[in-house]
Amino acid sequence: MTVNHASVLTKEYFISYLILIMTSREYTLAQAKSIALDFFFKGDIERYGSSTWSPFEKAIKEIENE
Repeated sequence: MTVNHASVLTKEYFISYLILIMTSREYTLAQAKSIALDFFFKGDIERYGSSTWSPFEKAIKEIENE
């Protein structure tokens, strides 16, 4: 998935992103979160600021509650 560094990504974007990782690699949510932290955020949760990190966290919580 392409990321435009000038925009803030939504919770829905991250839900799709995490589900794509989980489906394509047959990973658990915990594994998908780890992959996203490594590849998307490059290990730095502040890389894109809290306006991007917050929707990521909300996406994880929503997937957990499903």
